[in-house]
Amino acid sequence: MLKAIIFDFDGTIIDTETAWYTVFKEAYAHYGVALSLEMYAKCLGTNLQAFNPYTYLVTSHAQLMEKETLRPGILTLLQQAKEAGLQIGLASSSSRQWIDQYVDKLGIRDFFDCYCTADTVTNVKPDPELYLQALKQLGVKGKEAIAIEDSPNGAQAAVAAGLYTVVIPNAITKQLPFGTGHHTMDTLEPNNVQELLTCFSQ
Repeated sequence: MLKAIIFDFDGTIIDTETAWYTVFKEAYAHYGVALSLEMYAKCLGTNLQAFNPYTYLVTSHAQLMEKETLRPGILTLLQQAKEAGLQIGLASSSSRQWIDQYVDKLGIRDFFDCYCTADTVTNVKPDPELYLQALKQLGVKGKEAIAIEDSPNGAQAAVAAGLYTVVIPNAITKQLPFGTGHHTMDTLEPNNVQELLTCFSQ
């Protein structure tokens, strides 16, 4: 029986990843430097150890992030999950400070029963530690929870932690190669909690 749903944040709840890639790509181009999606993808859904765009070129054009709103279907899923009595967690490779400014702006802070971020673990995605920590805090097992993800690194982490994993790619991550073990949906809009529960109930 499914008891919880755990969300990734960047790229999943709001599509900050497309905005960041657009900002960096344009800034790089200004200096005559190309930024391939393949290179940039190394830091999607994880930290900046594999590739840190700031160390090569720093830009202050982050205004695009201010325009981001909840991705289609996210608020409905949060509301339905809460109404269904499911535990709701957040597992993000971003910092808590980054998360806080958006959950407050979007009015969704109180939906989450736990916040697992880069500040609370030793290893971020694709390591499963964030999801394992979220499961422990919510008091559920891997097969009692669904992860909602958007990136290859995030999906790999959720699958490795033993969660049923649903990937809703955004404009950037849909161009990337994913591993296996997850279910992909183009959008959450036509789906609801009951359909997700049915999809993953054996």
